[in-house]
Amino acid sequence: MKKTMLLLALTVVSFGMANAQVAGAKIEFEKLEHDYGTIDQGANGATEFRFTNTGTEPLIISNAKGSCGCTVPEWPKEPIAPGASSSIKVKYDTKRVGPISKTVTITSNAVDNGNSLLKIKGTVNAVASEQDAMPTMKTIDGATPVE
Repeated sequence: MKKTMLLLALTVVSFGMANAQVAGAKIEFEKLEHDYGTIDQGANGATEFRFTNTGTEPLIISNAKGSCGCTVPEWPKEPIAPGASSSIKVKYDTKRVGPISKTVTITSNAVDNGNSLLKIKGTVNAVASEQDAMPTMKTIDGATPVE
């Protein structure tokens, strides 16, 4: 009987500890990765990563840095209250053709994840210019053009 009571008490205590909320800011993203799929060169490369502060203290994002100059993040500079939501906007420069595989590192005061990593991926296809789409006239040396 004592063993059963002790086991029951330990179970209740450990369950209670698992459900206890850690004090401090906590950042929870709706998604950590955005897949553009296949997009055309020059297309809108903007996306948004929504998040919520599920902690007990205001969340402060101190920095957001893209892995290269072609990936530019924009983040809220004001503290995010507990329970409030906001977003980090990321703009990828689609002038570059080929596969996309970039990251944005988010630095915050979140106790669970002070450095979050957001990812973007996809492929940018080259778009033919009007000049490329027009047939070109070729001449053969010594030939007379036909009108």
